[in-house]
Amino acid sequence: MTDPLTRWRAHADAGVLLDGFHALKHALRFGAEVPVAVTTDRAATLVLAEELAGDVRDALDALLTQVPAETYASLVPRPHPTGVAALAVRPSRTANLRTLARTPRTAPVVVLDNPRNLGNAGAVIRLAAGFGATGVVTTGTLDPWHPTVVRGGAGLHFATAVERLGVDELPTGPLFALDPEGMDIRGTELPDDAVLAFGSERSGLSAELRARADHLLALPMRPQVSSYNLATSVAMTLYHWSATGGAHGAP
Repeated sequence: MTDPLTRWRAHADAGVLLDGFHALKHALRFGAEVPVAVTTDRAATLVLAEELAGDVRDALDALLTQVPAETYASLVPRPHPTGVAALAVRPSRTANLRTLARTPRTAPVVVLDNPRNLGNAGAVIRLAAGFGATGVVTTGTLDPWHPTVVRGGAGLHFATAVERLGVDELPTGPLFALDPEGMDIRGTELPDDAVLAFGSERSGLSAELRARADHLLALPMRPQVSSYNLATSVAMTLYHWSATGGAHGAP
């Protein structure tokens, strides 16, 4: 078997950086192909696995290679406190598009319309995975597989279909767009095949997406409060879907 640095270099250009123990844990749980994983303390990482992720402990035991702290730091832009990093194979775009297009759906697709903040995008993907959403689609220039987004998503990109598409390429289904001028969401039951669209943190929905929306919905908000954080808005909307009968009322 080749040494870990050789394997790392072989996969670095196309691989998905899994930054930290929890990102690697989640990727393995949801079937990611992980050709190389390193740690600064193999024994400590396996103890952590026994405490928090016994289901992937054996997989980690077979996969992890201990490297010096300086070597680990050279492989990642921001060393993680757990001293763990790995590279995974990005899921097939064709397979993800097939998942997003499949009907009937049993859970919504979340659309982030021209998002700007990498960390917020990652937090949304983590939320969507937790609620069992079919997938997360971004429009615009942000790469939803950027290392900072994957870090924010704690490796849960592998638990849902994550892709970047144009507004004209969005999956089929009734398009509900969140907008302050919309109807109060509390009066609407969101269907399982809904496409739930959220505007950017700064400028809201694009004119193109707003024009395509079948319904505009607003989250309840106290007067004079400007807005909610993007991830908070997605969480509230997905909770509303699940609490009003979506996926039989449970994530």
